[in-house]
Formats: sequence, C-alpha cells, structure tokens
Amino acid sequence: MATTQPRARAGARAGRTPKESVLAERFAVFAECLLTGVWIAVAALPLVTCPAAFAAGARHLRRRTTHRAGGWKEFVADFRAAVRGGWIAGLAGWAGAAAVWVDVQAVRAGLPGGPVVGAVGLFALIAGAVAGLRAAASWEPGASWRELLAAAGRRTVLDPAGSFLLVGGLAVVASSAWFVAPLAVPVLGFVAAAAVAVEERHRHRR
Repeated sequence: MATTQPRARAGARAGRTPKESVLAERFAVFAECLLTGVWIAVAALPLVTCPAAFAAGARHLRRRTTHRAGGWKEFVADFRAAVRGGWIAGLAGWAGAAAVWVDVQAVRAGLPGGPVVGAVGLFALIAGAVAGLRAAASWEPGASWRELLAAAGRRTVLDPAGSFLLVGGLAVVASSAWFVAPLAVPVLGFVAAAAVAVEERHRHRR
C-alpha cells in the first residue's frame, strides 16, 4: 500500500499537461497585440469604422487574456456588430477632428483669440479620443454607443490616471507614424490592450 501511493503520484505527475511558462504566455500576448493591431488597421480603413475596429480588437484581446477561444472569424463578427451604431460615433469623431483642424488654421492665420481656441479644441479632441477608446474597450454586442460614450466620458474625467495612460498610448502611435509609418499599425493593438487594462483597473477599483 505504501509503494502504491508514490507510484500513483508519480503517474499523475507524468500525465499532467505541462503548464505554459510565464515568459511564453507574455510573449504570446505580445504577439497577439501585434496581430490585433493589423486587424484593427484593416477594419479602420473606411475611417468612420475606427470605433468599431477598436471595439472588436479590444474584445478579442479580452478573450485572449481570459484564455477563451477566438480568432479572425470572431473578430469579424464583433466588428460587424459594433459597426452598426459605431459608424455614427466614428463620423462624429472625424467631424470633431475637422473642427480642430479649422481651429489650428485660425491660430496660424493669427486671428484674435486663435491660440486659446486652438488649445481648447486640441484638448477636447484628445479627451474625445480617450473617451472613444474607453467606450470601445467596454463594448459588448448589443450595447448602445451613445450610452457607452456617455459613461466613458465620465470615466475619462473621474479616472485621470487611466486617461493619461491612454494619452501616452496615442502619443506612441503618433510618434511611430511620424518616424516610420508602418510601425503605427501593430502599435494600435497595444493601444487597444492599454484601453482594456485601464477599464479593468477602473472596474476593480470601484
């Protein structure tokens, strides 16, 4: 009886599936972020689909970090569901960007009050982009984009630390595009991952 138990334990260890190392798991997540960035870039090509593309990318990364199955097909299905109302949010975002561009031109033309208007417009554009990322990171099929954006706007103000983290992510994308444009594509996946992490952090702190 005494010799049977050690043999049983040894057999259980021999038949146990080796657990993925922490380094391998982190590298897999790193690679998944790069791939997701490419998917987001392709889905965002029509421009007004940017919110839906980030929503689908964020949901894919949430599945990956919680060890749920999902790939390109699931990403496409999420994108199709998110774009139904997300294109309106995307259109509003690009309209805001166009308004800021007009403000910048006013600053360059030296119009009275131009610098103040330009600074306010730029700040509003950054805040809107952060709110959009936070809304996309919390999107689920069937969710209302209007409600998501309203709640994300409140979180953008009430959680400045998380918002500044996303501003840093956007700055990295802009810098990558400025120096080597193709680098901005995979970096989009890390911005989506950062938005997911910020939303998870805020949810656990409530």
